[in-house]
Amino acid sequence: MIKLEPCLAVTSDNHCSDEDLNPQLKTILTDPGSIDLTEMVKICCIGAGYVGGPTMAVIALKCPDIEVAVVDISVPRITAWNSDQLPIYEPGLDDVVKQCRGKNLFFSTDVEKHVCEADIVFVSVNTPTKTRGLGAGKAADLTYWESAARMIADVSKSDKIVVEKSTVPVKTAEAIEKILTHNSKGINFQILSNPEFLAEGTAIEDLFKPDRVLIGGRETPGGQKAIQALKDVYAHWVPEENIITTNLWSAELSKLAANAFLAQRISSVNAMSALCEATGANVSQVAYAVGKDTRIGPKFLNASVGFGGSCFQKDILNLVYICECNGLPEVAEYWKQVIKINDYQKSRFVNRVVASMFNTVSNKKIAILGFAFKKDTGDTRETPAIDVCKGLLGDKACVSIYDPQVTEDQIQRDLTLNKFDWDHPLHLQPMSPTAVKQVAVVWDAYEATKGAHAVCILTEWDEFKSLDYKRIFDNMQKPAFIFDGRNVVDSEKLREIGFIVYSIGKPLDAWLKDMPAIA
Repeated sequence: MIKLEPCLAVTSDNHCSDEDLNPQLKTILTDPGSIDLTEMVKICCIGAGYVGGPTMAVIALKCPDIEVAVVDISVPRITAWNSDQLPIYEPGLDDVVKQCRGKNLFFSTDVEKHVCEADIVFVSVNTPTKTRGLGAGKAADLTYWESAARMIADVSKSDKIVVEKSTVPVKTAEAIEKILTHNSKGINFQILSNPEFLAEGTAIEDLFKPDRVLIGGRETPGGQKAIQALKDVYAHWVPEENIITTNLWSAELSKLAANAFLAQRISSVNAMSALCEATGANVSQVAYAVGKDTRIGPKFLNASVGFGGSCFQKDILNLVYICECNGLPEVAEYWKQVIKINDYQKSRFVNRVVASMFNTVSNKKIAILGFAFKKDTGDTRETPAIDVCKGLLGDKACVSIYDPQVTEDQIQRDLTLNKFDWDHPLHLQPMSPTAVKQVAVVWDAYEATKGAHAVCILTEWDEFKSLDYKRIFDNMQKPAFIFDGRNVVDSEKLREIGFIVYSIGKPLDAWLKDMPAIA
């Protein structure tokens, strides 16, 4: 049983005082030997990003008896969380935050104070791919995780449960455990792995009704009690049968494996899309037929310009590195192919655009509809739009971009950052990226397409299905092309209007057949 020492608030010199302890905790501390870990009083999450913010907001909503603090060293980010304009867009998030903020949900830059006061500390910090040194380009950089662990050990005055929420390599918990133990000053820490399985755009819905909550911990009495403590938090709203408990290593690997399997399905259907174009088959029909097999199912079988997001590529690269380090080169090579096909799909799309337009897009206006990596999110991390735009810009195209949720500053930043830089904290990224002159960012689809030679649909926003394409056609250069990278528009209706249409994995226009893309 973890015993909490009677000092959980931090003063200016990082020493704890009893003054700020809430009454419930004071009562518990009068008899530390009788503490029941199921009665957690305070939770702190280090990292106010796409995972930490929404997850903690839902915990606060579902557990009104628990005080939840989300902390981050970024003043602008915390200021945004405390404002009416949240730093991330996620359907339903605004309502959840507004219901709890100021009651039992708090956003703060006073990291040490809230960590010291907490009974459970979630760590949801960046784990970017290393850009230099051992494992560069594949291994996860645990710099921020290690810094967080050392800070937790330094400021803690009571026993704590530390929860891995970031996606981390297998055996990270063991390394963090060593850091905490060697710097513990007699304080006990239990390490749990509680990976997130959120899909951006449906994160709140996923948190309300998760397929599963996975909690991994040590197979010791202390580890099992820590697992039960976190399980009791989720049990406020998650059915017990949906809460899975495992050992630490299984939980850590399960997250990497889940993302690898999902990405693999996307690359598989995208590989089939290339074959469909070559043979005259329709990838949507093929995917539907395949998905009707109950052993396979229909999800993640939509052909597209490629997958994006913060996790898929990073986690597969991490998996590849772990396999290589464990003497499994064949397994590593297998998973590399998932990323290789994804890169191939993006370059194939660019080649199709250029080849169809008389093998040059130099000084031609190309409208890009959608820049986020998927609809219902403003997240642009690893979005295929970055590589597509860079490919077109490399051929000297003039690009006009419209996305309903992505700012011009973000788009310009994405098009100028070096690979993997996006996954470092904002204050460690280049402060003033040089704007790409051939890029215009507009706030209207009709403005983006006005005078354009071609339209590339790169995000499946619902509004793109209902645009007035006759109006768009009338205001474009002729011949007018549409390259549908998400298969969201009715290609036959567009052809009736007069467009030359390319839809991924669909039978090709005669025009496109006459000008085959060189992959």
